[in-house]
Amino acid sequence: MYRFLLSRQWVILTLVALVLVPTMIELGFWQLHRHERRVALNQVIADSLAAKPVPAESLTSPGAEVADEDRYRRVTAQGRFDPDDEVVVRRRTNADDRVGYHVLTPFVLDDGKVLLVNRGWVPSDERSQSAFPEVPAPPKGEITVTGRLLPDQTTEDSGIKNLEQLPDRQVMLINSGQAAERLGEQVLGGYIELIEPAPAGDTPEPIPAPDHGGIGNHMAYAVQWWLFAAGVPVGWVVLVRREVRERAEAAAAETDAEESEPAAV
Repeated sequence: MYRFLLSRQWVILTLVALVLVPTMIELGFWQLHRHERRVALNQVIADSLAAKPVPAESLTSPGAEVADEDRYRRVTAQGRFDPDDEVVVRRRTNADDRVGYHVLTPFVLDDGKVLLVNRGWVPSDERSQSAFPEVPAPPKGEITVTGRLLPDQTTEDSGIKNLEQLPDRQVMLINSGQAAERLGEQVLGGYIELIEPAPAGDTPEPIPAPDHGGIGNHMAYAVQWWLFAAGVPVGWVVLVRREVRERAEAAAAETDAEESEPAAV
């Protein structure tokens, strides 16, 4: 009755089912891991934002990588801005998804080391994509800044290619190693998103605090993949039973037709 399972059509269908089941299970676990990473990151962000500010040099140093648990940690630093070596980071959006630049200004600490400070977002020149935008000057003199600490941006993590031959004073990534080569100074690893002092006017537009309340749909996607994996063998059994029933009905009909034929004289 089940010899049809050895046919080419059914062998291919069975093999496809056998491949789909573990693949869908693995995709479900992939989404589950993404959910767990998102939950863990949200907790790190919440803890960092709630913690009291600490000196930047207590968490990072020249050539160092910012630890995952220190991401978005509020830090302080005392020194002065160096607008002469200021650059802008291309193709960055603000809260309204407008494309512009992030303003990256070196902050020279009292001990001579440099901390990269993302002062916020400015719009691009609509007439030119290569002209340096209008950027308000940073505060002058000795000040204390407070910001959220972040790791260096890399091509691998961001997917943004660090293109060469960019317009003057424009970069694609915020990277302390590249800044150290450009400035010829000791630059602390990572950078900060400026919180205080706030800009005197409406620009640069401050970088908003990260959203750490949402967890996305990864868990729902994981459950969906596992339901699909469970549905494959169920569907295979349904198809087999339907094939058996149809073959049985066809055989019965053929037998009835033979019995209804008149006997030969």
